[in-house]
Amino acid sequence: MKLLFVCHGNICRSPMAEFVMKDLLRKAGRDDVTVASAALHTDEIGHDMHRGTRAELTRRGIPFEPRAAWLLTPERAHGYDLIIGMDGMNMADLPHSVYPSDIRKLRKLLEFAGSPRDIADPWYTGDFAQTYEDVETGCKALLAML
Repeated sequence: MKLLFVCHGNICRSPMAEFVMKDLLRKAGRDDVTVASAALHTDEIGHDMHRGTRAELTRRGIPFEPRAAWLLTPERAHGYDLIIGMDGMNMADLPHSVYPSDIRKLRKLLEFAGSPRDIADPWYTGDFAQTYEDVETGCKALLAML
């Protein structure tokens, strides 16, 4: 199984979800799932995670490594089994970033937890702790589904 988390710039929510999910999978002894994250827009391509994301992951004891934001393309999306957005805007953008045959792979993260809510972008809210709580809720529900 290959999971791809996406958000606007791939520096806040999607890399947070990537590393939270990797940690949950490691703790569950699951080595059969690959996890990555990508951007839907070019604003932050090549940049590492936002300092607020790194600080929140550190505060929660979630391991992470340096990375660079990259842009989702249909070719790259095709290699994933699930492509998971964070909010309604991501979900509106995603069909334009994948092949038509891959639209069935698109899901919003909190849907796995039975919620239609968006995960707020801490770039705008500044609330990385709340974003973490929502990401963790979605990732734990996704893990249970796997």
